[in-house]
Amino acid sequence: MHKSGRVLGWGVGLFVALPMGMFGQGVGKWTPENILTVKSVGDVQPSPDGRRVAFTLTKAVVNDEKSEYLTQIYLANADGSGQYQLTAGDESCSSPSWSPDGKWIAFSSGRSGKVNLWRIRVDGGEAERLTDVQRGVVAAGSPYTAVTRFKWSPDGKQIAFVMPGPPSEAELKSQKGKDDSRMVGQDGMMNQVWVIPVEKDAHGERQAHAITPDTLNVGSTVFWHYSFGGGFDWSPDGKQMAFSHTRTTNPNAWPSSDISVIDISTGIIRPLVSTGVGEIVPLYSPDGRWIAYLEGDSTFTWNLTFTVHVVPSGGGMSRPLAETFDHEPRSVAWSADSRRIYFTEDRGTGSSLSAIPIDGGPPQDVDAGNMVISDLNLNGSRKMMGFVGQTSTNSPEAYVSGVDRFAPIQISHANPDLAPYPLGRREVIHWKSKDGLTIEGLITYPVGYESRKKYPMILDIHGGPTGAFLQTFMANRGLDSPAVFAAAGYAMLQCNVRGSSGRGKAFRYANHKDWGGMDYNDLMTGVDRVVEMGVADPDRLGVMGWSYGGYLSSWLISQTKRFKAAVVGAGITDLVSFTGTTDIPSFLPGHFGEELWTDENFYRNRSAVFHGIQISTPTLILHGEADERVPVSQGYELYNLLKRRGVTTEMVVYPRMLHGPQEPKMLRDIDRRTLAWFDHFLGSRDLAH
Repeated sequence: MHKSGRVLGWGVGLFVALPMGMFGQGVGKWTPENILTVKSVGDVQPSPDGRRVAFTLTKAVVNDEKSEYLTQIYLANADGSGQYQLTAGDESCSSPSWSPDGKWIAFSSGRSGKVNLWRIRVDGGEAERLTDVQRGVVAAGSPYTAVTRFKWSPDGKQIAFVMPGPPSEAELKSQKGKDDSRMVGQDGMMNQVWVIPVEKDAHGERQAHAITPDTLNVGSTVFWHYSFGGGFDWSPDGKQMAFSHTRTTNPNAWPSSDISVIDISTGIIRPLVSTGVGEIVPLYSPDGRWIAYLEGDSTFTWNLTFTVHVVPSGGGMSRPLAETFDHEPRSVAWSADSRRIYFTEDRGTGSSLSAIPIDGGPPQDVDAGNMVISDLNLNGSRKMMGFVGQTSTNSPEAYVSGVDRFAPIQISHANPDLAPYPLGRREVIHWKSKDGLTIEGLITYPVGYESRKKYPMILDIHGGPTGAFLQTFMANRGLDSPAVFAAAGYAMLQCNVRGSSGRGKAFRYANHKDWGGMDYNDLMTGVDRVVEMGVADPDRLGVMGWSYGGYLSSWLISQTKRFKAAVVGAGITDLVSFTGTTDIPSFLPGHFGEELWTDENFYRNRSAVFHGIQISTPTLILHGEADERVPVSQGYELYNLLKRRGVTTEMVVYPRMLHGPQEPKMLRDIDRRTLAWFDHFLGSRDLAH
């Protein structure tokens, strides 16, 4: 085992111990180093009166002692003027939320050493801590991580938030004394809704109390990457609360999620929706008559297919609204008149902002489709919306628009000093797969592309499998930055194979029980298309991907010799052992319609390691040591197989890392090693002919 910086490297030694100076900083081009200078924007929240906008700005902090992302809250006027920083310090401040009167902003921060809830006057002053979580810790994966997801009460006198119940003194003592064995399958601390008064009592104290029982787990750990992960909502009169819940903290349980309503004063809980299919995201209509929610698909629970439903808030029969284009509505929000529900979705390689009427009419598009829109939020009066917008050539920024007429105004200026490094030309292309189905993808040309030359090309495969490549900013920091590869002389093909979002329900279901089948052909015919265009050199092709993209990357090199190098990131390489070790063991049965024990041959036949004798492609394997979604053993299986067969391979294991890099130095190292691997086996633009 070789230790290199903060990563563990296993392999033949070709790249593990590369001196850092060999990677270089680069002059006048995008590199793994300078994409970390791109700041990201989120949580765009217009004030209740629509005059000001709060948003977050996140930057990477990388030095000899730190490798972290730092988020702070900013304010600006609704016309885009007067941007200034509201919070500061060495700890992140995130999730800004306006008080109903517009005088305060509540936020979460670990500035006290634990993640607590804070508030600050928008006109200035010191932030005040509201919660006092003494025993919570700020640690990824900890069952005692403190305050998450919160909402002001309608009268502004209280804030509800989600937090696991605190550990008992006995549990803390057992932990400290290292007498802390645990039973597999036994629940940890349930996420409960707590309520705390904003103002102190006569004794100068605030007492938070849980309003949901410790027998129900509120919200979902699976869907925090959606804007709708909160899992609870106040009624407009503040007397009740709707919340989604499961009977266990296991992320595998989300399809059993139900929705109930609790009376705040009495604590009486009444079931609202319980169908045996996952119901999430309860949201009261402004008039209090309805509760909207998202209902999953019972036939394909892990394909993230949802329909918007409404149910009378007092109870009764629920009914589905019209189906949305992609069956995956996000950032769901009611209109002021309680007649429509706004949402965003992927559409092709772009996005849509739409509204669906509750009278049963079809959804209506709101935006013009000129940018990729995400993180939609309506203000308290529901007259203004805030969101993040970006294009392939414009970095993400905060925008606002009136609800009645969509006319975006840029609010933030997150990257005023962004280096003017050239970006490769990017375009949408289409081709026919072997069965005639039209597949869509993005091609990014090398910087300085010349039509008479052929270039080494990287086939990039997204995760999910319900992810999608969108026309987002090419130099965003990430695992597959097109800007970095284009600057290094590569063409890049990013395919939205069947199973991807953005093409409707039928397309996303088209890979059901067919991983490694027609999705493989979608990719290979896409490569054929770019070769036919005269862009890609057929003798210098590479493939890479993360998660499901890692699965397909390993699968491709077990089925074809076309690729001269591969990078497998957190990839599923053995479907059999994955099903027995992942934290979501129902995931593959959900996609395949069969349990492992009823169709073991399919699981084996579609696993790269069971075709290992056919693999000869030099392969770099990257994996997080703390990954529970795709355990690191998946990487070891492929690595040990290739090593024993004499195939050139490297494996890099990242301590602390979950299913993706959450530290800038991890991301930088992954990008450096990936680029170096392809440079060695494919050559650079200087060798193009």
